[in-house]
Amino acid sequence: MQTPKPNEVLQSFAAKHGVNVLNREFAELMDSLDPLRGCRERFAVPKRGTLPGADPVVAEVDKECIYLCGNSLGLKPVKADLYIQQQLDKWAKMGVEMHFEEPLPAAKCDSYLREELGRLVGADPSSVCLMNGLTVNLHLLLLSFYQPTQTRFKILLEGHAFPSDRYAMRSQAELRGFDPNEAVLEIHPREGESTLRTEDILKVIKEQGSSIAVVCLSGVQYYTGQKFDMETITKAAREEGCLVGWDIAHAVGNVRLELDKWGVDFACWCTYKYLNSGPGCIGGAYVNKRHERRDAPHLKGWWSNKESTRFQMRDGCDTAPGVDGFRLCNPPPILVALVKASLEIFDEVGMEKILDKQFLLTGYLELLLKAHFSIGDTDVPSTTVITPEDVTERGSQLSLEFSYPLHQVHKELQKRGVVCDVRLPNAMRITPAPLYNSFQDVHQFITILQDVFSICKTEAA
Repeated sequence: MQTPKPNEVLQSFAAKHGVNVLNREFAELMDSLDPLRGCRERFAVPKRGTLPGADPVVAEVDKECIYLCGNSLGLKPVKADLYIQQQLDKWAKMGVEMHFEEPLPAAKCDSYLREELGRLVGADPSSVCLMNGLTVNLHLLLLSFYQPTQTRFKILLEGHAFPSDRYAMRSQAELRGFDPNEAVLEIHPREGESTLRTEDILKVIKEQGSSIAVVCLSGVQYYTGQKFDMETITKAAREEGCLVGWDIAHAVGNVRLELDKWGVDFACWCTYKYLNSGPGCIGGAYVNKRHERRDAPHLKGWWSNKESTRFQMRDGCDTAPGVDGFRLCNPPPILVALVKASLEIFDEVGMEKILDKQFLLTGYLELLLKAHFSIGDTDVPSTTVITPEDVTERGSQLSLEFSYPLHQVHKELQKRGVVCDVRLPNAMRITPAPLYNSFQDVHQFITILQDVFSICKTEAA
């Protein structure tokens, strides 16, 4: 039986209750019935007047902003203040003794939250860890998993990947003495299309698999919001003898992940987007348990030792198995505390409820965009959604292109207290996050966008 589309579910529900799906009353109805509506109060939502781009004349400064930028930086969990203060107080009262005292002892805090992380990414808790930052972890993992030979030396990633990923892949190739223009194999969408087709990715893997050492794509593409078929791609790549890693920065906390089940070799992610841990917070890493005793060398530090022998201060490294062996140094408990403040909410709510709301919330955004701004007469402002319509190929984010200048539209939205972001060359990313965004947020955004388009039209004339 075919799964209904979000617009079909929403329209059916509106008809059942005798409400026009395009009207604010429908958004209010959906919010009143939302099982996650209480989660919003667990986050700090900025007021419009505190935003640097807001115009007091038009922003209604005392109202909460319309925050649609969780794809870039999630909102602060209210409990973050308490958990950070606990660490500061412990430092003040105990000094060095804080390293071994609860909550979150500094010397052991990277071993906390593993159960919660494991549930989020679909992995055995012992195969995930909080450490370093996203790109640092990517480099550490690639130094071990990318072992090129003269015949198998390529790294496959998507075209227009996030710069940090591209820089990491290219520098890894250079470090091994390869020309990155030859070693880094980028796959691009077909002419006239915005997103990659799974069949095209599989074709490249099939045709060039014998020369590909590592396949390392994004779980969810940062620019288009496309979710890749991680299971199918991983299976195909492993059948060709490739190792498979995923950058799941835009996927974790956003889409369903089953890293163990899919046979992924390694993965890494940041925690400050959908996981709401704060800018530049500690990253996460995963190494499949079949690599617990990996022969390939990797960089080591004091924290690469087993915890049981770490403080014996041996000359040789008593390397911990799996992902623990990639740790380098003492983790910052303040950063782990920030992750804790958010993961508690995720673990309490559960990804199933989050994904259920995402299906409707992002679907509602898509429905309203198409109803009000579909491409038609060239004199009418239009919006093109470049994110896949198929809900199995996306998460919360919709990436938009406009018939009016992108930066002009963005500036006018900022003036009115809407927070979203622009990514060059031509996309605005709009992301209603299920934990703290409401259906009324989405409806207000569309209403404001209509006003912005009217201004742009007047100025263009």
